[in-house]
Amino acid sequence: MYLALNQDHVVTIANIADTYKISENHLTKVVHYLGQQAYIKTIRGKGGGMRLNKTPTEISLGDLFRKTEGKAGLLPCVNGEGDCCIMSVCRLIAILNESQQALYHVFDKYTLADLVVDKFSLSQILTPS
Repeated sequence: MYLALNQDHVVTIANIADTYKISENHLTKVVHYLGQQAYIKTIRGKGGGMRLNKTPTEISLGDLFRKTEGKAGLLPCVNGEGDCCIMSVCRLIAILNESQQALYHVFDKYTLADLVVDKFSLSQILTPS
């Protein structure tokens, strides 16, 4: 969302970490992955940073969450993992799988642009003065 609000600027990891009060170390890993997935473009060197590599309308939330969250289920058993004694007969696994698919189906309806519709209000909160 921060990058979508600042499309005309190169943004640094420090900018985002300071704004959201999150770890720069963790954010560096996220930025690296998003760069590998071509969601963002990173610029090295003096004056470097990052910016969106696509327009916000081109970034599907469903695709983004599938790529960042992977196929991990809500519980390990959804992926056939874990050592639960009732896994072989548990009906909850199918329900959890169905609910996860429904969740992604909802995300598929939206793009990053939908999250930054009220740019003015978001900018007031997320842009340092």
